[in-house]
Amino acid sequence: MSNTVIKVSEGIIREMEKHYSNSLLEKTPPGAIFTAKMKGCKITAYRSGKVMFQGNLHSEEAKKWGKPDTNNKTTIRKSSGLPLPDKISSMSIIGSDEVGTGDYFGPITVVSAYVKKEQIPLLQELGVKDSKDLSDQQIVKIAKDLLHVVSYSLLTLHNEKYNQLQESGMTQGKIKAILHNQALNHLLKKIAPETPEAILIDQFVEADTYYRHLKGQKEICQRNVYFSTKGESVHISVAAASIIARYAFIKAFDQLSVEAGYTLPKGAGHQVDQAAAKLIKQKGQSALYHFAKVHFANTGKAMRLL
Repeated sequence: MSNTVIKVSEGIIREMEKHYSNSLLEKTPPGAIFTAKMKGCKITAYRSGKVMFQGNLHSEEAKKWGKPDTNNKTTIRKSSGLPLPDKISSMSIIGSDEVGTGDYFGPITVVSAYVKKEQIPLLQELGVKDSKDLSDQQIVKIAKDLLHVVSYSLLTLHNEKYNQLQESGMTQGKIKAILHNQALNHLLKKIAPETPEAILIDQFVEADTYYRHLKGQKEICQRNVYFSTKGESVHISVAAASIIARYAFIKAFDQLSVEAGYTLPKGAGHQVDQAAAKLIKQKGQSALYHFAKVHFANTGKAMRLL
């Protein structure tokens, strides 16, 4: 199928999600924020910032939002920051990743995990790989072993605080940057005096923007810090961080389902709209501040369903 891929900001993706709100599909592929299908074109937006347009009208629809991404390749892209070191995959590294940013319900969890080079074969034996390729059951099983193997720092941002920060004018990108920075600083202190050969952050924004988000922070982790999309393919420490973050997210999400009285759906599709409408009907709109990221388009859709 013919397609066009563009790279846009997080804000544009949210605008697109709102624009295509009447065409959203319930199911989205791993790593996607939303998928919409309209006559002549299917649109899939990913957390990496890439948006794929497929179908007869792919080119025309893509032009509404940006220019084609000439770096649309399956190979790993290096960021605008430091070039990745040679043989990085065999180094002792702190990897950092986050989970929950594209889910309406549930918190954001950020984890930094330190994997020594001599631990790499063990993690491979445990089945550590990209968390998007693992089921929730596999995540839980692997994470329980990982917690006893690697040093890590876990931060969970619950929705009350997230909504407060977002309403104060802080973007999700800035929030994520601050959480990553805090997790890295915590872990560096935890493993001291040992130091990693490098730090690898799964890239969600360009390096210069990441550090701009951190202006005003007391401690900014910058030494030997690298950024890469598909970081879990660069070093297993990012995959380990992602699995632990996902494990914490699953536990927090299950607890929210218990509090709601029914199973909350993940993602941000139509089923989420229905669950949010049910929640509002039973507990009132103010309850959303505890369960959800209220600035997502799902809030408005749930209100319209009511």
